Amino acid sequence: MGTVITNNPPRPAPKALASALEQLAARFGNRLITSQAVREQHGHTTTWIPNQPPDGVVMAQETADIQDVVRICAKNGVPVIPFGTGTSLEGQVNAPAGGISIDLRDMNKVLAVHAEDLDCVIQPGVTRKALNEHLRDQGLFFPIDPGADASLGGMASTRASGTNAVRYGTMRDSVLALKVVRGDGEIITTGTRAKKSSAGYDLTHLFVGAEGTLGIISELTIRLRGIPDTIAAGAVSFGSVHGACQAVILAIQTGIPVARIELLNAAQVKACNAYSKLTLPETPLLLMEFHGSEIEVAEQSKAFGEIAKDCGGGDFSWTTKPEDRTKLWQARHDAYWSVKALRPGDSIGVVATDVCVPISRLADCVSETEEDLERLNLLSPIVGHVGDGNFHCSLVCDTNDAEEMARGEEFMHRLVERAQAMDGTCTGEHGIGQGKQKYLKAELGPEALDAMRALKKALDPLNIFNPGKIVPEA
Repeated sequence: MGTVITNNPPRPAPKALASALEQLAARFGNRLITSQAVREQHGHTTTWIPNQPPDGVVMAQETADIQDVVRICAKNGVPVIPFGTGTSLEGQVNAPAGGISIDLRDMNKVLAVHAEDLDCVIQPGVTRKALNEHLRDQGLFFPIDPGADASLGGMASTRASGTNAVRYGTMRDSVLALKVVRGDGEIITTGTRAKKSSAGYDLTHLFVGAEGTLGIISELTIRLRGIPDTIAAGAVSFGSVHGACQAVILAIQTGIPVARIELLNAAQVKACNAYSKLTLPETPLLLMEFHGSEIEVAEQSKAFGEIAKDCGGGDFSWTTKPEDRTKLWQARHDAYWSVKALRPGDSIGVVATDVCVPISRLADCVSETEEDLERLNLLSPIVGHVGDGNFHCSLVCDTNDAEEMARGEEFMHRLVERAQAMDGTCTGEHGIGQGKQKYLKAELGPEALDAMRALKKALDPLNIFNPGKIVPEA
């Protein structure tokens, strides 16, 4: 079910690979790891895309390490795959042609914080939680929250977003500049700390979302925000998914500056109640968060409460207590694990997928998706960053049941086709990787794919940077 990978680039010649491993061992000593267990940990380990481990893993500690790996691998025609925390969902960290995984977790320094300019310079292995812990005492925070404690380099590479995107944007909006190691081991600097620039091609955003296929990010300059005076979280239940989505649409269209607005359908609420020990009504639910002054937050909450009531929502409850907010949002972030717990068993698998549509089509898309699940007799709770039209399905299937897997494949394909037919996209934030290459042609057209192939060839003529990802074979 969506696990057959057809874009498998050729492996390097055995002698070339052996030569590269020998040179890497001489350069890195025990920081080159070739054990089977560690290599498999650096291949794909989530959803149903098969694990394709690299031939070795180098634990990088500084930019010079990345440069030397790239130079050795380029000389021998060996692939290089960057690795952050491994949370990618579409096979981005797999090594279909073998090669060397560069683990960047030890490049985890905050190099500079410019509080007066609301930006900072970091290494790619810094995780979002570690960064916010570092910034807290200065009254600043980094708002992009994809749920997992992902690395910022990985988040930039997959153009991640998450629960705060409706107010604060995505990684595309948060990266000011990058330093990237190119195919000859030299460094490209893509921008400055200035908040805007018209100086040449926008190289920064060329690499944001490139999934390591054009070069390897070695440093990021990112935007920060001031911690709001007041943060309030709220919840309201609805009689239908359609009513909940209509409330979201009206809230966005009327300009309520919601910081977070998340949809959980009835199946997902039931899963969260069981897993996180909550007592929420098991009907469609919206979770919200408002940021601002005490007065602004109160006004925003009141305005949304009135909209929710008009759309069939129940009583709107909200809290400013940090412990209550944390409990509510932790349950949302644990949605995947709550779904996994619904149907235990060694052969039971969960695949998380996402689509995104214009917000005016959100209610229709979610409602039709639920109808499809009922028709196909499948279990797939739905959660969504619905403020920007993005929602996720966590499909549960028995991998030993060929008939159920076939129904799951049909559902996943119809989900993407539905979103694209509504002028949406096959992925709002998970990326393409290996899993969604087959949908790019229908979404963007062959001319766009040709342009992507031309960029790839120009910046990576040896095809060593994360080959077999994003762009399908011609």
